This record gives sequence, structure tokens and C-alpha cells, in this order.
Amino acid sequence: MIQEIQQSLCGSGMTAYITHNACLGHNMGEGHPEGPERLAAIKDRLMAAQVFDFLNQVDAPEVSEAQLARVHPPKYIEYLESVQPSVGTYRVDTDTAMNSGTLEAARHAAGAVVKAVDMVMGKQAPNAFCAIRPPGHHAETRKAMGFCFFNNIAVGAMHAIAEYGIERVAILDFDVHHGNGTEEIFKNDERVMLLSLFQHPFFPYCGDKAIGSNPNIVNTPLKSGTKGEEVREVVADLWHYKLEAFQPQIIFISAGFDGHLEDDMGNFGLVDADYKWITERIVKWAHTLCDGRIVSVLEGGYELSPLSRSVAVHVQALVDA
Repeated sequence: MIQEIQQSLCGSGMTAYITHNACLGHNMGEGHPEGPERLAAIKDRLMAAQVFDFLNQVDAPEVSEAQLARVHPPKYIEYLESVQPSVGTYRVDTDTAMNSGTLEAARHAAGAVVKAVDMVMGKQAPNAFCAIRPPGHHAETRKAMGFCFFNNIAVGAMHAIAEYGIERVAILDFDVHHGNGTEEIFKNDERVMLLSLFQHPFFPYCGDKAIGSNPNIVNTPLKSGTKGEEVREVVADLWHYKLEAFQPQIIFISAGFDGHLEDDMGNFGLVDADYKWITERIVKWAHTLCDGRIVSVLEGGYELSPLSRSVAVHVQALVDA
């Protein structure tokens, strides 16, 4: 009965939950923190929290070459294809490795964000969450790093601009690590606002100094040990002010949950309630500024329990929008 009700409601107000089994095929080696078990833990928690039944579950397509080329040049794609191993792993840097399933996973991950844009812009869903991996916000135009190969959120943002005539895109990034790839891609593109808060000094050891000419990139480096109160202050004051001035037509979220107190990949002190609060504020602003249009994209978060709990409250806030 629940499934029948869900199917009848699909496309009529349900948050889209976009993922693909190929995202489980990417594996950087035993013990690597960015593993396929992240997506399994998220799904299990959403089901246990009784959120999953209220989501429109959608298979992510593969990104097209044309969609990918808006962000990454063909020679970069050719390089990744040339080094992807048929067995074992190949390291593109000390932290980031490929196996035989990496590029298929990465193509579906980027395709998920494109699909989310299509659904939100086409009013098939009020908002969307992309449960994908590998993540994307460290991937630069021509460089894979920080567990990332394609910049998923940048591909989605450029799709919104190219296919729907969007003139103002906002990307909000609360991952504990600075989204250097997103900044590099849009450093001179004033159609895109990037609001990013992150721990500094910390990987990737940048973000404290502006690059490029885009005045709509606003980085907020925060010290190790930052807790929810200070993060909430940045979101409530600076982010709100900047968004009001920019008037975005769609909001993307680089949703990284590695700033959680229980996640040792960072040194922030955020808790589940902070992620709920942040998401509720973004939802409120989206209703005022851009008809509620939000595309949220999974980035970091590596301790399975706090990751899955934080995603659950994040997605619940989208469902309640």
C-alpha cells in the first residue's frame, strides 16, 4: 500500500532521492574512508527514520559528454580513462584512487545532479537530494583530488545555466573542507555565487585568499574546534545577507557532513541538530528567493553513524519544505 501511494504521488511534491547502484562500484581500497558503505548507511538510516517512504526514488542517468564538457575538457576525461585500471587501483594522488568501477560511478554521480536539475526545474519535484559518490567539490577543471574526479555540483550548475537560462546560481558549501574545485571552476563566472564555510588551515589548504574576479565567491575560513553556534551565526547573518543581495534562481548545496563532532576527518564540533537547523534556513530562503528550488549533493562525511543521522535530518527538512 505504501509503495502504491508513493508511486501515485511521484512527481507531485515529493523530494527526489537520486542515486545509482554504480556508485557502489567505486572503491579506493580496503579501509579508505570514502567507501561504498557510506551510501548503504544513509539508506538504512532513512528507512529506519521512516523518511525513505516519502521520497521519490530515481535512478541517476550517466552524464553526457556534452554536459561534462561544460566543466571538464575532453583531454582531462581522456586522461582519467587512460589511467583507470581493469584490476586493482591506480592512485591519482596520495588520497585519491581509481578502480575499474570509478568512472562509471563518477558519470552516474554527475548525471544525478543533472537529473535533479531537470526534475526541480520541470516541477517534477520541489527539491532533490543526490546520494552519490565519488564526491565532487575538490575536483578542479583539469585535476582530480580529495576523493573527487568530476565536480558534480558544477556540472549541475552549468546544466541549469545552459538548458534553463538560469542567470544566478547559488552554491552553499558547508563541508569541513574548502570546495577548492568549485571555486576554481567559477572563479571568473559572476553568474555563480559560492558561499563556503570550512576549517582552516586544513586540507586543501586554501580558501583564505580570493582567486579570480568573481565577487560572488565568499569564503569563510573557521578555526579548528568551531562549534555549531559560530557556524549558525555565519549562516544566519552572512549567508542570508549575501543570498538576499544576489537573488538566486536556484540553490545548490554541497552537503558535507564531516564537520560533525563524531567525524575525525575534521575538527569542527557540529551535531545533528546543527545540520537540521542549517537546512531549515536554506529551505526558508529558497521559498522566498527561488520558488523553493534546491538541489542538495552529498560531499563528505565518513563516520557512518553521524553521517547517516545528519543526512536523515537534512533530507527530512527537504521533505518538510
